[in-house]
Amino acid sequence: MKTILAFLAVAATIPHASAQLRAYLPYAGRWDLTIQTPTETYPAWMEVSDRDGVVTIVVVGKEGGLHGSDRVRLEPLPVTTEPGLNDSAVRMGDKTVATRLAFSTVENFGRQVSVEWAIESAGNKVTGTQKRGDGVEGKITGEHAPSLKRKPPAKWSAPEPLFNGKDLTGWEPMGGGENHWKAEDGTLVNVSAGANLRSTRKLDDFKLHAEFNCPRGCNSGIFLRGRYELQIEYGAKTAAETSRGMGAIFGFLAPSVTTPPTPGEWENLDVTLVGRTVTVVRNGVTIIDSKPIPGITGGAIDSREALPGPIYLQGDATNGIGFRKIEISVPSK
Repeated sequence: MKTILAFLAVAATIPHASAQLRAYLPYAGRWDLTIQTPTETYPAWMEVSDRDGVVTIVVVGKEGGLHGSDRVRLEPLPVTTEPGLNDSAVRMGDKTVATRLAFSTVENFGRQVSVEWAIESAGNKVTGTQKRGDGVEGKITGEHAPSLKRKPPAKWSAPEPLFNGKDLTGWEPMGGGENHWKAEDGTLVNVSAGANLRSTRKLDDFKLHAEFNCPRGCNSGIFLRGRYELQIEYGAKTAAETSRGMGAIFGFLAPSVTTPPTPGEWENLDVTLVGRTVTVVRNGVTIIDSKPIPGITGGAIDSREALPGPIYLQGDATNGIGFRKIEISVPSK
């Protein structure tokens, strides 16, 4: 998957920065969003924060990783007396006005498209609209992302296979493409680009052991709970691309250790996910150590982060990825 990694900080437009930051408080934090257009519904994610008095917004859209934003502003709205709809009311001069958060992004919908966002806050929820440069309009709904802070379990169950080495029992294709996943000689292989594949079993906290073979030029991934992509690709060539390279949580968490590419050879990934805290071990070397995943990545099944979800394997980008072992351990009482 490709991403736009443009982090554009937006300077204050209201004379006193402290007043501006107070005005943005109803929108501060991380939000799990759903975008509904006339033809599809897909998840998204947004974080509104301030850094040294500067309001910054980053989003994850339909595809890819983080997108920067520009033209961030608060637009005044008529004040209403309806319960719950004055949560974004702020003082501006001698008046109290409700506000709408507005900003712009550029995202990939088969080509680069400008997107105008307009969002209103009502406590723990937001609603709004998207207007895209290609003429598509969408409705936005969302709520604050859960913290998912919890302690690791004292014990884990014995590993259980998700892939039986014989057929696709326990798996189902997803997405619009034709299914090209097959079990061949004990290996689960995607013989050509097409559908993604997800487990019928849904998981909360877990340990994952995967043995995979990634040919040169292959682009795949393992989506944890179907929402956080663990990248499988040897494509990262620069420091700026490491959050898109092998073993990264796509667009968010880069490996702390650089390991050489081994296309066409078998490798191991061991992943522990508790809440939103992840540890990734590649071939016995810890490359991500107990780091929080900020939010969903592009391609997620949904933005309902508090719910269990499947393991899903990306198959829509290229062919050739193979798995000979996929095992799961879960908290044991």
